[in-house]
Amino acid sequence: MNEPILSIKNAVKRYGSVNALDGVNLDVAEGEFLTLLGPSGSGKTTLLSAIAGFITLDEGRLALRSTDITGKPPEHRDFGMVFQGYALFPTMTVRENVGFPLKIRKRPAAEIKKRVGEALEMVQMSAFADRMPSQLSGGQQQRIALARAMSFDPQILLLDEPLSALDKKLRADLQWELKDLHQKLGVTFIYVTHDQDEALSMSDRIVILKDGAIQQEGGPNALYDQPRNRFVADFLGKSNFLEAAVLSASGTSCQCESEGAVFDLTTQEPCRQGETITLALRPERLRLGLPGEEFVPATVKQVSYLGERCQVMVTRKSGEEFLISRPTWKTDIIPTPGLEVSIGWDADAPVVLAPLNQE
Repeated sequence: MNEPILSIKNAVKRYGSVNALDGVNLDVAEGEFLTLLGPSGSGKTTLLSAIAGFITLDEGRLALRSTDITGKPPEHRDFGMVFQGYALFPTMTVRENVGFPLKIRKRPAAEIKKRVGEALEMVQMSAFADRMPSQLSGGQQQRIALARAMSFDPQILLLDEPLSALDKKLRADLQWELKDLHQKLGVTFIYVTHDQDEALSMSDRIVILKDGAIQQEGGPNALYDQPRNRFVADFLGKSNFLEAAVLSASGTSCQCESEGAVFDLTTQEPCRQGETITLALRPERLRLGLPGEEFVPATVKQVSYLGERCQVMVTRKSGEEFLISRPTWKTDIIPTPGLEVSIGWDADAPVVLAPLNQE
């Protein structure tokens, strides 16, 4: 990464005995679409609020292009902000709402008019300039909030779960629009969400937080394909987990055993003979066969039809449940509850996770 536009060093924020941020270190690249992802209470909104200047860190510092901004108030950080609840002024027209950040910056009237026009055109809302927020749908109000945040050319745009109040279809449409807008403008986006699919589909890089600390960061593909620990594997998408004993090992190839099932495994790092490892298996990486075709016997417990695919819950003889995702188009086996089956996977399908005490 070149010199970051934003650098966060050892950020700590305490609320009583709880560390809402616990030593966060993060660099944000110029023009990047960075998503802060995590469950409620993970620290993602606290981190965004610290970046915006809405809260003061107990420890650590923030730098914008190498200039310390830790003590700067929000109005002097030159960041745009889009909230979940739109935060439009109800007594102002759309035009006045979008022009407000420019007005408080005392920009000339001609410049305000020009920039408001450009911002509304950018979000395809020029025809609604003289309406009041109450006359707009939720999706339209969020477009106006976005235009307002972009009207003064902010160095960074901060977005705090901006789509969570919208219905599923509109949310999906605006995801495409936001991504397209980011590519056209080249502005740095820092985006907060708890929605894993949203993070995977929109981001250049995802930062996953838990209990105020970064668990893992990287591109969507890297995080999904190589989760570091059980939390990441289970939070970002679905995963099945199993404990396996390493029977033999040679470099990154080994043979493992789990509850009588023996299988080959290809790993990123060498394993050691005799150790017990935890594996994560994505549902779509599992094969479903008739009894004896694969190496793990199981019984179908439940089937959920989802259109282009179905999810099959199977139970191993130990009682452990595995979730399998299968296409519904031209499948060899039609799973039904009670059907005896077997499951298997390729040697490079599982991911070896960090031990629980090292997460």
